[in-house]
Amino acid sequence: MTPELMKAGTQARLAHEQRAQQAGGSGGREAAYGRVVQPGQVDVAHGAILYLDDISVSFDGFKALNRLSLAIDAGELRCIIGPNGAGKTTMMDVITGKTRPDSGSAFFGSTIDLLRLRENAIARIGIGRKFQKPTVFEPLTVFENLELALKADRRARAAVWARLSGEQLDRIGEVLALIHLKDQARRTAGLLSHGQKQWLEIGMLLMQDPQLLLLDEPVAGMTDEETERTAELFLSLEGRHSLVVVEHDMSFIGTLSRGGANAARKKVTVLHEGSVLAEGTLDDVQSNDKVIEVYLGR
Repeated sequence: MTPELMKAGTQARLAHEQRAQQAGGSGGREAAYGRVVQPGQVDVAHGAILYLDDISVSFDGFKALNRLSLAIDAGELRCIIGPNGAGKTTMMDVITGKTRPDSGSAFFGSTIDLLRLRENAIARIGIGRKFQKPTVFEPLTVFENLELALKADRRARAAVWARLSGEQLDRIGEVLALIHLKDQARRTAGLLSHGQKQWLEIGMLLMQDPQLLLLDEPVAGMTDEETERTAELFLSLEGRHSLVVVEHDMSFIGTLSRGGANAARKKVTVLHEGSVLAEGTLDDVQSNDKVIEVYLGR
């Protein structure tokens, strides 16, 4: 998304908020740019599912993010690269509510203000995050991990008495096949390889049916075969979900950026010192002198 469109989106959101305040609400619904949007529904009519505008974060005088502006389109697979300390993790912390910025705005779609929500609320509205180190329930089976992650009523009574419906069983089976673990369904998660644990955690996120997935160095420590399969997985999710992939493996970035739908128009964003240093196709950023100097090397 161009800076002009980002600015237009910000102006549209401000105008919407003003109209909503003047209208005083409408029975649990709000008019979003002439449309009726249910509470919590993500409005992506302007194309973007995530807007970060002028975000700054400081820690003891160090600027982790410095007026960062970024937009991710609905259904897009965006790769984000940059040297250590560029602000990639802090950016994801802001999006998921772990860190509150000193200034700026962050919206999920055109109407959901992420800075007004806590971490658990942000997860519920459709943003899933995978950290670099896989976090699964190792004493449980692969199937049981996915069952626990089902988007359903988790109150104690429901957990005790609930039986999986045919639809839920089908969904677990679908995710098992997607993450290449169908033949490992009854295996204890602790016995899986590192790469398989990464896939299982991604599967657990998918069970929540997120609209936006934030993936932090997902192929770190994987074998070449596991890395290739992970690329296939992410490309298969493109379009159905929006994905933000933070990674240092440039071969993996190349596979994602040159494969799947709209390969010719896929963007890679380069962060440096808390801001966007460059953005464009992979070929564009790899030939950018500033990117070569601070990250890729000559």
